[in-house]
Amino acid sequence: MFFHNYVSSMTKYFLSAILFLLWLAGCSPVRPIGAFNAENTPAAPDYSNLKNWAAHPHKKDPADRVPCSGIKDEQLTAVADVFFLYPTTYTGSEKHQKMWNASTEDQKTNEKTDDTAILFQSSIFNGAGRVFAPRYRQAHIHSFYTTDKASGKQAIELAYSDIRVAFEYYLKHWNNGRPFIIAGHSQGGLHAMSLLKEVIEKSPLRKQLIVAYAVGYPIPNDFFQFLKPCQAPDETGCFCTWRTFERGYALKKAHETNVICTNPLTWTTSERQYAPQSLNKGAVVRPFCAIYPAFSDAEICKGVLMAKRPKFPGSALLRTHNYHPGDLNFYYMNIRENAQNRVKAYLMGQQTEGQKE
Repeated sequence: MFFHNYVSSMTKYFLSAILFLLWLAGCSPVRPIGAFNAENTPAAPDYSNLKNWAAHPHKKDPADRVPCSGIKDEQLTAVADVFFLYPTTYTGSEKHQKMWNASTEDQKTNEKTDDTAILFQSSIFNGAGRVFAPRYRQAHIHSFYTTDKASGKQAIELAYSDIRVAFEYYLKHWNNGRPFIIAGHSQGGLHAMSLLKEVIEKSPLRKQLIVAYAVGYPIPNDFFQFLKPCQAPDETGCFCTWRTFERGYALKKAHETNVICTNPLTWTTSERQYAPQSLNKGAVVRPFCAIYPAFSDAEICKGVLMAKRPKFPGSALLRTHNYHPGDLNFYYMNIRENAQNRVKAYLMGQQTEGQKE
């Protein structure tokens, strides 16, 4: 089963972001006990039960909400779907988080997922399609930087196995040939990469793919055989990816010239093409019912996205140069608009193809 070779190279970036979050929470991370044991993993989720979906169009959930600005949840009339994979919320912030993988019955972790990633990230896409976000036995954050590489790999692979089952269930029961967007952040971005590579890019499903936003995890230039990075804001059948860092830090530390990075303000991969913060149509951080226009700028430098230090209520606590937790939130409104525009472009392309036939 696929496992990204870049886990170790991502560690220093990923870990610093997580440690920042744990610092805010005022706690020390709880680590998994012992080595990974396949016989001692949580029960696999049943995706016929809607409780195993953090977001689903057949129930009310935080993905249905919108910031208080007059924008609308368009899911009821959407002709496309969004399959969203949330980031790691099983971070060792609770005493019971001692397993390599979270249980989908873990109420505290589920609440944390819903109150953060589902509300603040998956809601970006409710203007473009029906949002499906499966709960999965996510790998503990320690899986990404443990010295027990075998256990970390097995934990991540178990998490991905749930993602694949959930996607196949979605296809069989709810897709009905509809075009879809794949979106994921951090651990969810890694699983999105696997899903695209193993299930979508070499199958007929590729024709249904509008766009993929696989954000927060490095994608090497040669990772996909057929899928290409998007180079225009209305291009379809392609993918977008980025990891966000404070500008000065990125200039000193960035060096990954063999990975792809998308600028979410210009929607190209052009190196050192500066996009001023005036192009930023709005971030959504906290509170949820607030949009901050011109929140930050964006510029690609050696495989990462550089952003100006933002100012917002509580930003004085932002002591990290790694803006990874805000990869999507910094550019909330731009991503929302872009997803909507790509759906329109895809449908227009399908209409043109139909006329040719």
